[in-house]
Amino acid sequence: MPDTVLNAIRELLTQHGVTFKEKEHPPTYTSEESAAARGEELGVGAKALLLRTNDVFRLFVIPADRKLDSGAIRRELQVKKTRFATPEELQELTGLVPGSVPPFGPPVLPFELFADEAIGALHNRVAFNAGSLTHSIIMQATDWEGLARPRRFCFSKLQDS
Repeated sequence: MPDTVLNAIRELLTQHGVTFKEKEHPPTYTSEESAAARGEELGVGAKALLLRTNDVFRLFVIPADRKLDSGAIRRELQVKKTRFATPEELQELTGLVPGSVPPFGPPVLPFELFADEAIGALHNRVAFNAGSLTHSIIMQATDWEGLARPRRFCFSKLQDS
């Protein structure tokens, strides 16, 4: 499925006339490695996290230089439990490995999409692994938001807080 996800992103961006840069690089396993491989600041990275909220899987996107505030998610969505999808669940639901999930819901991935308010606030670009650990897409943050149409609220905090 990784090629399918990458092709779905390419097709979506091309259909809508969105300018983007695709970069092939050695496999990256952390946000820091991805940022270095792309030649971008860490905060440009859009880290997509698949979470189980009560019994529903949803996709949450935060800047790569921030950490998830699961309490904010529980409060906003009025759910009691949140947890990260296991690697096995991620594989089963998406065909992807951790670190390769792009920040897109339908039609790319079948999950409701949420984006932290900080995405696109400090940087006018977003960069993300596009269905594999070796392919990244870099695009304007406003183009990403217009196509991805995430629900926005604040659910991240600075790494050292």
